[in-house]
Amino acid sequence: MKMKAVVVEATGGVEVLQFKNCEASSSIQCSSKEALIKNEYAGLNFIDTYHRSGLYPRDCPFILGQEGGGVVEGLPNDPDAGDLLEFKIGDRVVYGAFGSYAEYTSVPLDKLVPVPDDMEMKTAIACMTQGLTAHYLSSSVGAGIAKEGDWVLVYGVGSGTGQWTSQMCKLRGYKVIGTTSQGKVIDINNAKSAFGCDELIVLDNATGKSYADYTSVDIVSKVMDITNGQGCKLIIDGIGKDTYEISLKCLAKRGLFVSFGNASGRVPAFPVLRLLPQSAYMTRPKLNDFVATREELLQRASDVFSWVKEGKLNIVIDKVFDLEEVRAAHEYLENGGSKGKVLLEIKSPN
Repeated sequence: MKMKAVVVEATGGVEVLQFKNCEASSSIQCSSKEALIKNEYAGLNFIDTYHRSGLYPRDCPFILGQEGGGVVEGLPNDPDAGDLLEFKIGDRVVYGAFGSYAEYTSVPLDKLVPVPDDMEMKTAIACMTQGLTAHYLSSSVGAGIAKEGDWVLVYGVGSGTGQWTSQMCKLRGYKVIGTTSQGKVIDINNAKSAFGCDELIVLDNATGKSYADYTSVDIVSKVMDITNGQGCKLIIDGIGKDTYEISLKCLAKRGLFVSFGNASGRVPAFPVLRLLPQSAYMTRPKLNDFVATREELLQRASDVFSWVKEGKLNIVIDKVFDLEEVRAAHEYLENGGSKGKVLLEIKSPN
């Protein structure tokens, strides 16, 4: 069976993204534990640009994407799948698995998450990579280090994972300092509320970049003023190379620096003695290790879905591109245009 998909045959810029016909995973082997999903949308995430560029190596060729949602089109006939065969044909599901920029994706059953009946598919997909990442960043990584009432610093709260993380930190009772660019703020008081921040540091735009100009404001001085010289117990940094020095200088005693992204490039190696002045901690986590079991995946997804339905999280679906517009979508994300979740719509042929 042929299907439309976005294929990367060699890594590089957006020009390597090929929208083309390829073979669908139409035959699910009896011994497999995978379902065939007919995708409606794929989520666009920065990690997709890392796979495309080769920053995170993958064997070529490959179908890009690792987040999607749609309906169950096929199921395995495998008695060993046990309780994972809770799904039936036609069920609405979202997932985190490779190959989502396509009409069809074969997804391990234990990676499927049922979509609540009263939730739109676009919203459910937005809850996956960014929502689940924000969940573990705010609730698990710093558990026992940051406590209710402590100051935390979250970069990039104007869009993407930062936007989710700042709100979830606020739900946990932290006092949140956020950073964002001028282009994502119309009214600072409204922005503070929308982004879940007690204090918001607004930076100049960085032309043609996905992140703000972190040299335009003395963030360290502002953070120390806000925290009365104490610094932040938890710093959640998805920017990388341009901000890690700032993060190290903003840490409170026995604080934790969480580096989880590379928007401005990789964080270079630095001497562990840099952590000595504050007796600080540092970690570089990834989502898969915090949804390592099906129970953990479903619990985190349930929390996020519930908070969205209860109105505790402000979710922004910023822009939806057709799958064939994938190059424009990647450019939009990498040029810093997004103010929320960016999706690729996968339309069924007439």
